[in-house]
Amino acid sequence: MPPIISAQGLSKRYGATPLFENISFTVDEGSRIGVIGPNGSGKSTLLAMLHGQVAPDCGDVAIRKGMRLSAVLQISEFAGGETIRTVIGKALDRAKVAEDERLSRIAEILGRAGFTDLDAEAASLSGGWRKRLAIVEALVQRPDILLLDEPTNHLDLAGIKWLEETLQNAPFACVVVSHDRYFLENVASEMVELNAAYDDGALRVSGNYSTFLEAKEQYLHAQRNRQAALENRVHTEIEWLRRGPKARTTKSKARIDKAHEMIGELSELNARTRSTSAQIDFASSGRQTKQLITLDAVSYAMGERTLFQDVHFIMTSGMRVGLVGPNGSGKTTLLRLLKGELKPARGSMRRAAALRIVYFDQNRQLDPEMKLRRALAPDSDAVIYQERVIHVAAWAARFLFTGEQLNQKVGWLSGGERARVLIAQLMLQPADVLLLDEPTNDLDIPTLEILEESLLEYRGALVLVTHDRYMLDRVSTVVLGLDGLGGAERFADYQQWEAWQRAQQATGKSNASVETQSPSAATGAAKVSLTKKKLSYKEARDFESIEARIAAAERELQAKHDALLAPAIMNDGARLHAASLELDAAQKTIDALYARWVELEQKQK
Repeated sequence: MPPIISAQGLSKRYGATPLFENISFTVDEGSRIGVIGPNGSGKSTLLAMLHGQVAPDCGDVAIRKGMRLSAVLQISEFAGGETIRTVIGKALDRAKVAEDERLSRIAEILGRAGFTDLDAEAASLSGGWRKRLAIVEALVQRPDILLLDEPTNHLDLAGIKWLEETLQNAPFACVVVSHDRYFLENVASEMVELNAAYDDGALRVSGNYSTFLEAKEQYLHAQRNRQAALENRVHTEIEWLRRGPKARTTKSKARIDKAHEMIGELSELNARTRSTSAQIDFASSGRQTKQLITLDAVSYAMGERTLFQDVHFIMTSGMRVGLVGPNGSGKTTLLRLLKGELKPARGSMRRAAALRIVYFDQNRQLDPEMKLRRALAPDSDAVIYQERVIHVAAWAARFLFTGEQLNQKVGWLSGGERARVLIAQLMLQPADVLLLDEPTNDLDIPTLEILEESLLEYRGALVLVTHDRYMLDRVSTVVLGLDGLGGAERFADYQQWEAWQRAQQATGKSNASVETQSPSAATGAAKVSLTKKKLSYKEARDFESIEARIAAAERELQAKHDALLAPAIMNDGARLHAASLELDAAQKTIDALYARWVELEQKQK
């Protein structure tokens, strides 16, 4: 069967520099394609081309007739006054969904996503819940192809797990641009890297991220061998040319032409394979004081809701703390407490004298009209880094910017390039304590690896808030977990935190799971738990067991789906028809259960 999207010979450039040239890209039914590549390689542009929002300079995109596409952009924004209900209603209108089917779709998808207050204003939700709503907005349209651009940015860890499970069990194809390595490992069935280092401008591999890394290493190994062999041949031919062959025969002329052709090929290969990486190095102050910040029974509340209470924690030099918890649990608030912007409601905090704290704010904005030159060097054409004066052009080159880009407006940069500008600004400030709030958003994987190496070598104390589980595993020496219900626990590593989360969910004590997290909790409202006082005895019993029944029904649906794909059934028309009817019945059972769940929850309000 032909692919549902076939893009051939795509090229795009902005100004003199091409993003990519002559790229071909296909999407088959049911495929889950992860797209990676360096910042500025054109990943978001390629996605926009597949969606029809950007026209290629050359090439064309063909989509199978009748296919429905939905897309989720990097930044999820909603108009003021729109509620969750109206956002979803408009999405269903665009998809022309019949009235009798709407309730089941809303109940199924919103219930799994964790939304309970459908009248909450969309624009007032936290970044993580706006991202979740944008994904739900796309899912309710039942697309044949879902395009996702950095979908894990701003999602909390529970939200990422929900999205992983959604995509793993999805009947549609999806193309995902992401730098989240664990996410790609768990979701992707194919990987594509856009990179000029490859002959065709891209490398495509069947399998998840680990499989891709193995194939990439094999490719690059073969390319290095080819490059070495070509260098030897070119060296031989150059020596021959220098001797100046006297006999200008047809044979020698052909050899001269071949030599020039090989020299050109080697030059092109060297240019493509020349590797560059950002030079990230956070400077510590060299302070000898061991204890930097002490929290003694610290509590903080927003209105009537307690974010965390009785937190006892001592931060020392060399400690790398991973701060985790669901959206709205108070991670950013705790960072602001550590910085001194906020005061605890109860308890006390002690800081070492003249403590220097540097804070990376995930919401910090760069002036889009500012020239890159001024963003990197605000006061002159040089910066002072580790007591050395460095010209702005050399400083820019450390972060992979060219001299031609210095007079370019910051607004023209990609998300990852803007993130590198913020890190460059951060590096100019020696610190005893680094507070990093989601520093990985939009960074490409090579830059992430450099950032990880720098944090591992940093001698001061570090508090890291990130949804990147790989970075948490690699960098943090201790994990501080906020459960969203006021509790805070210390763990040896991220895996221990996950195990504790599962145990809490099993006993019904955690607010970190997607199913119980309310969007209003993420914006500081006091709505944390659901009361069952308004239900009858029978309805209360029904409500207590409905999640377990939904889980069982979903397992049954998956079993029916797997059975349908069995070769013996696929080749037997009668059995295939019967299996299809059973699959439809299992789906209707789940739809009815989700509708009942929403009905019971509405009765409690």
